[in-house]
Amino acid sequence: MKKITSLLLAAGLLSSLSAIAAENTLRFGLEAEYPPFESRNAAGQLEGFDIDLGKAVCQTAKLKCEWVETSFDALIPGLMAKKFDAINSAMNITEQREKSIDFTHPIYRIPTQLVGKEGSGMDATVASLKGKTIGVLQGSIQEVYAKEHWEKQGVTVVSYKDQNMAWADLLNGRIDASLVMSAAGQAGFLSKPQGKGFGFIGKPVSDDKILGSGIGFGLRKGDAETKTRLDAAISKLQADGTVTTLAKKYFPGIDVSVK
Repeated sequence: MKKITSLLLAAGLLSSLSAIAAENTLRFGLEAEYPPFESRNAAGQLEGFDIDLGKAVCQTAKLKCEWVETSFDALIPGLMAKKFDAINSAMNITEQREKSIDFTHPIYRIPTQLVGKEGSGMDATVASLKGKTIGVLQGSIQEVYAKEHWEKQGVTVVSYKDQNMAWADLLNGRIDASLVMSAAGQAGFLSKPQGKGFGFIGKPVSDDKILGSGIGFGLRKGDAETKTRLDAAISKLQADGTVTTLAKKYFPGIDVSVK
């Protein structure tokens, strides 16, 4: 009986191995409304830094990439529900998120800044923003930062399901500024015609506990096989300059190195 039980347990363990081992396919979860990290072009194709990075990782790890789209705040629940194998959506590694999921090594890092009207006189401080309304992406670390540092001090914080909704409200005057990763603010708004007259407000904000140690791929707790395989591919792409080359293409002038 003990032998049969052991065999059944072994079979169960085998069946629970990462889907990657069985299918040699890596399903990336992402929220495709955040250029230049990930978005769809006019032809409906996925493009952006994280898309090219994901393809490079899959090629290096000898995996086939698949993409599963959902809203940003649904990425961690979706990963835990095994709707995909890894989160590849500009997700910063933070203490709070590490309570629920694991991460690969940090791959790159982007500063967080406010975007608002040029000449508004605003600064990224409580004293300057008190009484103002700031837009953030729902489920993002920018939302956590704004609620922790600003909302408690009289700043109104409005959360949006996707960043494009925040840009629309900024244009319409419903919010005074939006807190975003600087690369997303530049490529997703400031470099476009509608971004004329807007710019970065003040210096990048800082709080390593909330804003994290860098951006990596989110993984299910205990999925050591996937972590080992992806970490090896990431290290190779960092060492051979691929990550730096992609960063220069999508984030010109921004140092994305992980300190």
